[in-house]
Amino acid sequence: MPKFPELSPGAQSVSAAVYSSIQSGSRPPRPPVPLHIGDTWMEPASGCRMEDLKVADHPGMHRYTPVPGLPELRQRIAEFHATRTGVATAAEQVLVVPGATAGLATAVASTIAPGEEVLLSAPYWPLIAGSVRAYNGRPIDVPAMTTAKTAEEIVNLFERHRTEHTAAVYWNTPHNPTGRLMPKAWLEALTEWAGSHQLWVYADEVYEDYVYDGEHCYTRSLAPDITISVHSFSKAYGMAGNRLGYLVAPEPVIAAMLRVMTNVNYSACTASQLAALNALNGPGPAWAAAARDQYAELGRWAADRLGVAAPAGSTFLFIDVADCLDERGLGGFLGDLYQAGVMVAPGPSFGPFPTHIRVCFTCAEPAEVRRGITILAEAMAERRTG
Repeated sequence: MPKFPELSPGAQSVSAAVYSSIQSGSRPPRPPVPLHIGDTWMEPASGCRMEDLKVADHPGMHRYTPVPGLPELRQRIAEFHATRTGVATAAEQVLVVPGATAGLATAVASTIAPGEEVLLSAPYWPLIAGSVRAYNGRPIDVPAMTTAKTAEEIVNLFERHRTEHTAAVYWNTPHNPTGRLMPKAWLEALTEWAGSHQLWVYADEVYEDYVYDGEHCYTRSLAPDITISVHSFSKAYGMAGNRLGYLVAPEPVIAAMLRVMTNVNYSACTASQLAALNALNGPGPAWAAAARDQYAELGRWAADRLGVAAPAGSTFLFIDVADCLDERGLGGFLGDLYQAGVMVAPGPSFGPFPTHIRVCFTCAEPAEVRRGITILAEAMAERRTG
């Protein structure tokens, strides 16, 4: 155990930056297109914005809510989730959290002990590895989403990395960063395997509303007793700045996570919860459907321009640029792109992918995204032919 002036090993093992630094010189004359950020250019639907909330309509909106969330929001989420998954869901199985990031960290803190391992389906959303380390667990990369082609293959990959110290597994679908969609057959095989080894499953489904090819299968619909499912108003309804999400899990797990959250975050933002309730009860689903159509068109255009497969879901493309790199490696290429006017996320942030980049095609106005994708495509073509 650390003593003054030493710090927690978990805190020291976590980076303060999501993405690695860029090897670049001076600032470009025009701000780069931020294709590295997983966000949307769209504002939430009218009636679901902070400016739409008034104390006259919501007395006490600047006070605390109950720690698990507003009772009416928890009940509405339970109904909404049950409809989507086909699994009967009580409000007591829902925990409203200050962002899916905090929710996943709370899940990790509640289900693993120091030294235990969490198998991460790689490439993965970067902050999950940091959450595991922060709570003194060990994240284990399982390079599945760029290699597996069948249910049998992906189960074998996870089994190859399982040890007596494995306590949980993590996957996300629709997938950040590859844009793939995990087929139902994969999830059936994986949940059967996880259940047979008494492992918790962290099912990150924050891009559930953004499927362009195929159909999303909810992990909880297959294995409700071992699944902690993670959802996000940020991604669903363009509310990233509101920092609001929710978890659905068996009641004993919710009770444990509630104890952790009480001592870390207490309750989620009251106004954010009111905005989310307005979205669920009003224009939120229609807003998401309209956003999905626009995202799908942009994603297909970007993939075609970059010469890669179109995304089946989420808002990302994950591209191997090994043939674009010189002796400076990925950092040099990122620096060149920055000078040319575009920023992308480096592959190593998502696991053992030293020659990959991630591109978000919803992070800025469509015209800006197209400009950034064009810069990237031209830079890649120049290096491949040069």
